[in-house]
Amino acid sequence: MAKNNKRKHHPFQGKRERYVQPSILMGLCFKSSYGYELIQNIQRFGFLEGQAPPGMIYRHLRQLEEEGLVSSEWRTEGTGPARRVYRLTPEGTEMLALWVDYMERQAKNLRNFIRQYRQMERKDSS
Repeated sequence: MAKNNKRKHHPFQGKRERYVQPSILMGLCFKSSYGYELIQNIQRFGFLEGQAPPGMIYRHLRQLEEEGLVSSEWRTEGTGPARRVYRLTPEGTEMLALWVDYMERQAKNLRNFIRQYRQMERKDSS
């Protein structure tokens, strides 16, 4: 018989990084940005709870740059330290469109799942 002492898996736990890539691409869609500013801006999309770890965001930015989806350059104007500013490339814009298509399909599937559950729930309570 299986042990029943396993922790319950919370339904909202999951791979935290799943939607980091589209969040970064969307954040850069609005304007070119440096890493810390981007970290602040992508919070509004709601895929990450709390502040995104900078290391994770910079790792994704390097990967996106290697894939040609973003580009970067050092900016040294102003009195502060130089900043690496990232911008979306045309390939990044295309990838963002693919992500949005995928998300729309997922949203449709989720709405359908919820609708079926609510119907079953109403039927069981009758």
